[in-house]
Amino acid sequence: MIDESRAALAACVEAGVPVILWGPPGVGKSSAVRAVAAELGMHLETVIASIREPSDFAGLPMRVGGSVELAPPRWARNIVDHGGGIVFYDEISTAPPAVQAALLRPILEGVVGDLALPPATRTVAAANPPDASGGGWELSLPLANRFCHLEWEVSPHEVARGLALGWQSVPDGTSRAADPDREAPNVTSSLGAIGAFLHTRPDLVLVVPPSQAHEGGFPSPRSWEMAARLHAVARSRRSPPSVLRALVAGCVGLGAASELLYYLDHLDVPLPETVLADPEAWEIPVRHGDLVYATVTSVTSLAASLATAAAWEAAGIVLARVAEAGLVDVAYHASRSWIRQRPEGALPAARTLLALRPLLVSAPEPTETP
Repeated sequence: MIDESRAALAACVEAGVPVILWGPPGVGKSSAVRAVAAELGMHLETVIASIREPSDFAGLPMRVGGSVELAPPRWARNIVDHGGGIVFYDEISTAPPAVQAALLRPILEGVVGDLALPPATRTVAAANPPDASGGGWELSLPLANRFCHLEWEVSPHEVARGLALGWQSVPDGTSRAADPDREAPNVTSSLGAIGAFLHTRPDLVLVVPPSQAHEGGFPSPRSWEMAARLHAVARSRRSPPSVLRALVAGCVGLGAASELLYYLDHLDVPLPETVLADPEAWEIPVRHGDLVYATVTSVTSLAASLATAAAWEAAGIVLARVAEAGLVDVAYHASRSWIRQRPEGALPAARTLLALRPLLVSAPEPTETP
């Protein structure tokens, strides 16, 4: 169990998804975070949330000249001085509500006071379950929704092995640098596949728990986006199904995760790179609209990220073919974003113009780069 938990923790750090480790005291949560930081060569800044004040995260108001600035604490400046690292918020469940509220912006936006943390900053937190802590508060729903929630469990066998033979380090492949042959995470493909799932289950886009006492992840646009990033990293790491399930369930809850993973097991989405390279070669599965939706979504998302005329024009051919195949609704929804993302100088093919003309007549002019 601990090996799977460590693998899941490493995936969250690689994906840049804030993660919270739930487990009773003494099961090695802090040691695991230190091991991840050492394995990656990242600076580790430990912040005991339960003994901090809101100003340690929101910043301390200070008068500078004719204005007031929110001065960040020393730990935040340390992260900036190191160009990033892991911020480990320990004992977060025993932090009072005012401190939890002050943590919202640092965790989501990486801003402490008026100081922006480097993009290479990663967020890890640890908490004790309510039945294993002497007092404390439940996490507020806004704070809980910012994390992937992982249960940190240790079996007696693993403890005995660790004491006798030494504790295992973070699993190999924590980063692509450790495994040069490992493919990069394809977040675009995962976003397209999850988007197709939510297209069939719109009731799962947002499911707010009925009470603040809810523990763990729950479906929301933010948590689905985190799940997509972790799904992509887990696939690139070739993580076992148990790790993938823990990661997705940690973001959106076990019920929604189970439905998604079952759906994805039966969904064969081609790589968007392959479709863009030869848009005429893709055989459109007309009878499987969800598969077409997933493919089209991932293709148009990739074209937008590439921001080249060739990619945008190829995506237009894909959309035209989908419309010609009779799946007009699918083509329409994807075309709205595709039109807005037209790079300067890109011209749709005549076939695309004919198939998507009702949309193209209202296409905005591309914004010129200053």
